[in-house]
Amino acid sequence: MPTKPEPLPASGFFEGAEHLFPLRVYYEDTDLSGVVYHANFLRYMERARSDMLRVAGIDQRAAVEQGLGHYAVSRADLRYRAPARLDDDLLVRSRLEDVGGARCVIAQTVWRGDVLLAQADVTVAFVDPTGRPRRQPADWIERFNRLRAA
Repeated sequence: MPTKPEPLPASGFFEGAEHLFPLRVYYEDTDLSGVVYHANFLRYMERARSDMLRVAGIDQRAAVEQGLGHYAVSRADLRYRAPARLDDDLLVRSRLEDVGGARCVIAQTVWRGDVLLAQADVTVAFVDPTGRPRRQPADWIERFNRLRAA
């Protein structure tokens, strides 16, 4: 009997310049009223950004292990529009809006069907192991600019 392959976590996919990351609301995501706790929207967006980079071919773990650095959120402008609830199927849409030498701005939205639940502009800075800003690897900037043009 052939062995069944191990399932892999969903990483989302690109549709043009936009990364789409589906997820479901679990009981642990909600507060006492059954509504998604506000801070969990930031977690959803973080997961989507991490997987957007993974799908784009950016190996964040290797960068850390090689001592190059890592991304740190330097700013997040977030607006809540409607609640999410237990068992909702959500979609986080992420798009690179601006790419600089040491930073990226990512526009992110969270949707339930055609209802916008939350939106954010998140700025991430690439920093060295001591936390000081550092230029992103040139090949990353090149990939990001190609994605923005898609």
